[in-house]
Amino acid sequence: MITVECIDELADYAGIKAEVSAVTEAAMRGELDFEGALDARVALLKGLSEDVIAQCLAERVTIMPGAKALVRTMRAHRGHAVLVSGGFTRFAEPVAAEIGFDRAIANVLLIEDGRLTGTVAKPIVGSATKEETLRAAIVARGMDPALSLAVGDGANDLAMIGAAGLGVAYHAKPIVAAAAAARVDHGDLSALLYAQGYARRDWVA
Repeated sequence: MITVECIDELADYAGIKAEVSAVTEAAMRGELDFEGALDARVALLKGLSEDVIAQCLAERVTIMPGAKALVRTMRAHRGHAVLVSGGFTRFAEPVAAEIGFDRAIANVLLIEDGRLTGTVAKPIVGSATKEETLRAAIVARGMDPALSLAVGDGANDLAMIGAAGLGVAYHAKPIVAAAAAARVDHGDLSALLYAQGYARRDWVA
């Protein structure tokens, strides 16, 4: 839903973006355990000022093209949209609010005395949480699982994508693109409205 990896951008403020980005990329490709890789990267941010989070959000975080039209159109037609992120609540929650999601679930960065402690609250929001959230939402709404949609780009999205009625790999890593039943390699997130049968005149701007 955004154009950057927030942990990489936070690392840039700490002067270690290259080191952290390499781990992020490997985890997204499925070459590293997501939870362990997240712990390792967050540990490198220990001591970073909490103020950098707001600065990063303002300076670096940009909404993915088509995101607002996608979510707002689905909700206007009685859809329920949940953003489940392996990133952090301090980014996911304002992003979800701006786009129009019903709610957001993400990892909590632990902070003491205005500085990152280098740890996140447990349990970590990863692959299992994403799949469980999808399945729980389907049950809670009493809906046909075939009518569910999940979209992701990294290895920790695979289980969720596999559990959805329509699982989409969006500009995804090769392991995800190969496994998903549908994929979007070009264009923006509004392509998913066409996939659901919405005519352009029905989109919510």
